[in-house]
Amino acid sequence: MEIRNIAIIAHVDHGKTTLVDHLLKQSGMFRDNEHVEERMMDSMDLERERGITIAAKNASFEYKGVKVNIVDTPGHSDFGGEVERILDMVDGAILLVDSSEGPLPQTRFVLKKALEQNKKIILCINKIDRKDARADEVLNEAFDLFIELDATEEQADFKTVYAIAREGKASLQLEDVTEQTDLSVLFDLILSEVPPPKVEDGQPFRMLVTNIGYNSYVGRLAIGRIQSGTIETGARVNIHQADGKKAFKITALFTYNRNQQVETQKLTAGDIAIVAGFEDLQIGDTIAALEVETPLPRINVDEPTVGIFISVNNGPFAGKEGDHVTSRKIKERLERELLTNVSLRLEDTGSPETFKLIARGELQIAVLLEQMRREGYEVLVSQPQVIMRSENGVQLEPFDLAYIDAEDLYMGSVTQKLQQRKGILVEMNTKGTGRTTAVFRIPSRGLIGYRSEFLTDTRGTGLLNTQYDGYDEYRGEIQKRFNGRMVSDRQGKATGYALFNLEDRGSMFVTPGTDVYKGMIIGDYNKGSELSVNVCREKKLTNIRASGSDENIKLTRVKPLSIESALEWIDQDELIEITPKSLRLRLRSIQ
Repeated sequence: MEIRNIAIIAHVDHGKTTLVDHLLKQSGMFRDNEHVEERMMDSMDLERERGITIAAKNASFEYKGVKVNIVDTPGHSDFGGEVERILDMVDGAILLVDSSEGPLPQTRFVLKKALEQNKKIILCINKIDRKDARADEVLNEAFDLFIELDATEEQADFKTVYAIAREGKASLQLEDVTEQTDLSVLFDLILSEVPPPKVEDGQPFRMLVTNIGYNSYVGRLAIGRIQSGTIETGARVNIHQADGKKAFKITALFTYNRNQQVETQKLTAGDIAIVAGFEDLQIGDTIAALEVETPLPRINVDEPTVGIFISVNNGPFAGKEGDHVTSRKIKERLERELLTNVSLRLEDTGSPETFKLIARGELQIAVLLEQMRREGYEVLVSQPQVIMRSENGVQLEPFDLAYIDAEDLYMGSVTQKLQQRKGILVEMNTKGTGRTTAVFRIPSRGLIGYRSEFLTDTRGTGLLNTQYDGYDEYRGEIQKRFNGRMVSDRQGKATGYALFNLEDRGSMFVTPGTDVYKGMIIGDYNKGSELSVNVCREKKLTNIRASGSDENIKLTRVKPLSIESALEWIDQDELIEITPKSLRLRLRSIQ
């Protein structure tokens, strides 16, 4: 059977997962009466809750006698490591672009990676039904992006399809999209434009491990595309790792059918295989026939730039809410994450109870911590810090390009805040529609904690996207938080009376009845200093009752803390206490 291997790449929220859903449904792989969930590829709870793809997913379907392996990739820059390695498995990509927003920073990132690997691109301009759609302009912007990224003449000669992925329809002609009933033109483009996988005819079996899974019956799974030869259940092969090679027997072999893994006995070159039989494997390893001496080149991804310290909870409430609280359990969980995420690193700190995790960005860190929290882990987490370098005695730090799209009314405030954070305006364009776009080059640490402030300053209407832009000279200290903190001076339960009397000092992080302890941060202080408070104070009872004095007090609603907002707020001498039931902010040193 002929094979096509293709990825869906795009900026976050441009419709990748929805498009894959409809491709699978319209391929005829489901029965007419079969229940199919929306966004079936986003299988993680966090993906469904946040509406974003976090981990790349594989699926397959048959169309006109051809097997099509398709990969849904993340669109957020923090999960770029997923995109980079998944592209090794495919021969082409559908580049999805919103008909209004056009190419955005992550569009540039994923397209650059695809062009570097010489993948055949099909451009799909999605959401044609938007009232503010500007498909012709977006097509020109996409072509300009290809040229900016040094696409070859052949790469820049791409096919374009217009789609409404939500309704499962597409057309080669913009004006005909609404009249279409399906995605048949996109199916045909996949077969005609994406080349069959390049295989090494007559060569023994070789496969690069580009993803890792787990099956409760057969253990750890190696996932990758077969570069040459055939593979069968029961065969003995070698796994080539960074420190040498080891032999093992293939105990089970799977392939993709729709979005499910199904067992098979044999697979051939060009197909995507799932191999069981070896537990101690890493992404980038090569599985090959016994006679093969040379492994395939290992996968290289951009280096992570943001680090945090994760340690055992040592607070007064430690161990009361979590199931996994020891350093051994925490380390095992972090090491398990490293097996499937090539853009994370774990470094030794010299302390058996503290670990340094290095990632692509705050969102990637927050997602991992939220997953650990739901799995019953209890940890302390420090403020995110960028990874510095030194070259020829000069201190260097990572920089990002910050792409801003905001209403003209708010651009003054945005520009001022970014300049305070050492950002330099690179480009500005007033659209004449009441909105302005701008690009700032800014130290990565200047963006830590800025996203929520940006949304507040633009009343939730602004768009902020970032792209890694290499290392440059250190720009000096950056003051990001101008407010201080209110800290509990004792252990007990917070009372409504005490919180009511503190409201004029700042905003609260806790509600009446919350358990607090000495050194726990209970609120944001209006002044740039620390204020010790008794948040457990109760109203003294007297024999005198005055009219209106005993009425119920009304407190300002407290916005619940999230791991992301906590990571943005804390400073160097503060920590986040994360448990399955609670999020607390505290001083690093408590008595």
